[in-house]
Amino acid sequence: MLETLEGRSLLTFLAVLEEGNFSRAAEKLGYVQSTVTSQIQLLEQNCNQKLFHRLPRGVKPTEAGEQFALYARQFVQLGHSLEEALENLDLPRGTMRLGALESFLVTRMSGFMHDFFTEYTDINLLLETGFQADIVDQVQSHALDFGIVPMDPKQDDLIFEPLIDEEMIVVASKPLADLIEHQGWDHISGIQVIGFGSRCVYHTEGLKLLSEMGLPSGIHSNGFASTELVRQVVTCGLGVALVPKISIAQELAQGIVVSLPMPRKITFVHGIVRHKKRVLNTPSKVFYREIVEYFSKASATSTLLRL
Repeated sequence: MLETLEGRSLLTFLAVLEEGNFSRAAEKLGYVQSTVTSQIQLLEQNCNQKLFHRLPRGVKPTEAGEQFALYARQFVQLGHSLEEALENLDLPRGTMRLGALESFLVTRMSGFMHDFFTEYTDINLLLETGFQADIVDQVQSHALDFGIVPMDPKQDDLIFEPLIDEEMIVVASKPLADLIEHQGWDHISGIQVIGFGSRCVYHTEGLKLLSEMGLPSGIHSNGFASTELVRQVVTCGLGVALVPKISIAQELAQGIVVSLPMPRKITFVHGIVRHKKRVLNTPSKVFYREIVEYFSKASATSTLLRL
């Protein structure tokens, strides 16, 4: 089968997979629809497998198609890496893809991004935000070069490099914190648990901790799409949240919110994760080296400040 595969057909396959439609894929690639159809049919003949279910309003990958996609992405990525390596050699120029939690990007990455892209002006970074499971899946499927996640996924096909410890705290507005302290959880009506939703490891760990702190079961839990929304809802006094301490440092310093006493310390170890078999292009190698060095220096500085 290998001798019959070509990069153009694999790019067509991935375009159909992403668009879910032959005509939209043709438009994206600048082909006529018949060209896309014939390329997919040829791939299916070479694979001796049906790659897409033809539906009334588009297509959906078969089980064979989903498996084929894993290798097609690797094949195409290797082609891009080879092209960039030959064109650029030692020049860090090209595109890399990174996935991370929105809260981590907002609170931890701005300084790094400024320094990195000031120095490496020819590197293009495509950012994806998502939760741990989403990011890990995309790294495993080679849709991302790297992911930054709050805990080691402990997958045999992935490499996890710790970057920084993230201290978590339970916070509430000052008036709500005073009510909790003097009346207890059971006597406060309408209290909510604020976070990013049930798919976020911060939120699920927060619910466990709050249960240990005396929060009654059955309390309403609210998920919001961004760090800023979580911060605003908490400062308005609508609920409590488990958040990275750094994400609400200003409000803590101003006394707008209060850190509630916790029965145990919670720290997430954020790290960068990549696929063991992924061949890194030049921009990815530079990014990996620079981000590990950046957070290594940040951790060392933080340690010195605590001494």
